[in-house]
Amino acid sequence: MTYDIASIRARFPALDSGVAFFDGPGGTQTPRSVIDAVAAAMAAPLSNRGRLTAGELNSDRIVIGARTALGDLLGAAPGGIVFGRSATQLTYDLARTLARTWAPGDEVVVTRLDHDANIRPWTQAAEAVGAVVRWADFDPETGELAPSDIAAVLTERTRLVAVTAASNLIGTRPPVARIAELVHAAGALLHVDGVHHTAHACVDLGPLGADTYVCSAYKFLGPHLGVLAGSPELLAELRPDKLLPSSNAVPERFELGTLPYELLAGAEAAVDFLAGLAGDDAGTGTRRERLVRSFAALEGHEDVLRGRIESGLAGIPGLTVHSRAKDRTPTLLMTFEGRDAADAYRFLAERDIAAPAASFYALEASRRIGLGDAGGLRIGLAPYNDASDVDRLIEGLARFTGA
Repeated sequence: MTYDIASIRARFPALDSGVAFFDGPGGTQTPRSVIDAVAAAMAAPLSNRGRLTAGELNSDRIVIGARTALGDLLGAAPGGIVFGRSATQLTYDLARTLARTWAPGDEVVVTRLDHDANIRPWTQAAEAVGAVVRWADFDPETGELAPSDIAAVLTERTRLVAVTAASNLIGTRPPVARIAELVHAAGALLHVDGVHHTAHACVDLGPLGADTYVCSAYKFLGPHLGVLAGSPELLAELRPDKLLPSSNAVPERFELGTLPYELLAGAEAAVDFLAGLAGDDAGTGTRRERLVRSFAALEGHEDVLRGRIESGLAGIPGLTVHSRAKDRTPTLLMTFEGRDAADAYRFLAERDIAAPAASFYALEASRRIGLGDAGGLRIGLAPYNDASDVDRLIEGLARFTGA
């Protein structure tokens, strides 16, 4: 199993710009194969799904292919894959639908660690039906969210727990499978925000224990598209708002209006690209098997680069790294003594290094670790980053701080 970073980088046209991209947690760059897949879908005959004309058949093929590909990526049944405009939109739709099954006094659990897209849809849906919102805290010193933090707020009235699989702000990966055991023992559902997690680790919904799981294709080299995965059996129990003549089948009943077929084609191409990251080994086995190998190779590559970043940062005085959990993605949030993180963002951008500063919609987490709404400078790795990117970053930060 290999990870040929030079070959991988050669397939990203955006890298020709000379920019070192460390903004992957906010959205990755796009490989040529994904761009070509989107273009090819739009250049071919394309119509609403059907079984007669060339355009109808093309759209149907694209939808089926994309559901199968995302099922392979997430270890989920293709029949449980729902597409939407974004993970936020899908979470709002799911929250409103599930809230119809809640009664006044029922309880919903959210965490301080999460992105607001896995907090506000649930709190607003709970408030609309008179359900109670309970908050699970995390340790602001370590960044850890422990199963005991969830257990502390579970009761016999808990109907749903929403938790992240990885913090987009500080990278923390909570032990979701252990949390799922507690949640299910309490008779509740577990919704997992996998938007940041899916880009860095192989997902398998069964062992993870998620009843529903959302992610975004543009965070793992694809187009701007949201994905929700759940068991077809669970989805069949839910009755979302829909147009009268639109399909009542699962998963179509959750997809409002005509799907963006060209983006679905791009999403399938992104999964295929990820399945090829492991090099020569990637050509054997099923796509799921190739994805497992490729993510193992990717994690090894990103671990090495993260270590290189952390070693470099250790030599820069006045810099504090707030990503401290034992299990975390290659994502580092930092602040600077006496300097504004936004100034570091601008300083690096002027040197063609993309590393933004904000709280990145993780307001609760940013406030909990003492950074208010401003947050810090976030460094996030993606499959195309290499050692030269890291060296440019460390040099840029050293110059910014005057080290």
